[in-house]
Amino acid sequence: MHIPDGFVSNEIAVATFVVSAGAVTLALRQAKRTLEERQVPLLGVTAAFIFAAQMLNFPVAGGTSGHFMGAMLAALLVGPLPAILIMALVLLIQCLVFADGGITALGANIFNMGVVGAGGGYLIFRALQMALPKNRAGFMAAAGIAAWISIELAASACALELAFSGTVPLDKALPAMALVHALIGIGEALITTAVLGVVLAARRDLIPSRLLPREATP
Repeated sequence: MHIPDGFVSNEIAVATFVVSAGAVTLALRQAKRTLEERQVPLLGVTAAFIFAAQMLNFPVAGGTSGHFMGAMLAALLVGPLPAILIMALVLLIQCLVFADGGITALGANIFNMGVVGAGGGYLIFRALQMALPKNRAGFMAAAGIAAWISIELAASACALELAFSGTVPLDKALPAMALVHALIGIGEALITTAVLGVVLAARRDLIPSRLLPREATP
């Protein structure tokens, strides 16, 4: 899902950069205003975990592979706006150090995996929380489903950008991206719920109290 240089048009690259830059700026302002001192190390640890996890690929059908995105996990641990900041930092390092994703497409990649992945996934999670039981099982189900959907949302946004740039027709890009990432999303959901399960058991205070399942609320 990391778009290389030359795959999106200048118009798409500029538009997504502007939106992503605005989201990151808003996240920085919120962090300065509301972030507690004890949460700062959590941001660093979460970013480091996601960066490391994204380096590990797992096989998918047809000889393709995928990796953990982590946007939904970050949104649940630190909130949607700080999660966008984390994703932007991870993607910037990957782009500049490992040439994973193009510099001109950095705005698009942050938009897809940060704004859409973290922001959209978090909204889905909150909607699912209202519909599902307010217990641990409901919390984990909402997190897993939202993590899966966050992958589909980010992949679909990527497909739309490629199609609108004239790189590949929409009727080919959207089904292909959605199908492959539906499988990748299963891995995303499993990793997200596994990590959340460990956090709930060991350090439930790291999860915002408004999100905690009823029996896990201090």
